[in-house]
Amino acid sequence: MPAAKVKAYLDSRGIKYVSIQHSPAFTAPEIAESAHVSGRDFAKTVIVMLQDEMAMIVLPASRRLLLSDLREMLESSHVRLASEAEFKDRFPDCELGAMPPLGNLYGMKTYVSGLLAEEQEIAFNAGTHTEVIKMTYADFEQLVQPTVLDFVTT
Repeated sequence: MPAAKVKAYLDSRGIKYVSIQHSPAFTAPEIAESAHVSGRDFAKTVIVMLQDEMAMIVLPASRRLLLSDLREMLESSHVRLASEAEFKDRFPDCELGAMPPLGNLYGMKTYVSGLLAEEQEIAFNAGTHTEVIKMTYADFEQLVQPTVLDFVTT
């Protein structure tokens, strides 16, 4: 069960969360709607390559990442989307496209949108296309210790 690793991690840290089961959904806006979570609170995870290192970019479901602006913010021209082939083995316990934004759990640096950092709660895929975890943003920040960036999104 893909969500087991995420739940075990949260439980081991004493984090309070809600697990929301929903019908299968595959895009971030569909998942947010299916789980009855606001698109601004639902975090989608985008995997990028920074130089030769994989990293997580976490932004609201209602937004899209502009790679050109991310390159500028990170002062690197070597930023690109990672292919599924490049990252699928990093998430053996997750369904493809349902990776939780817990970069520390998968050995990755995590960058989060300032828009999410302003929210009281955050919700995200639990490693499956049928379950969402909802928790306070403060707990997420304590666990993951992401770098908050003001991503330019559309």
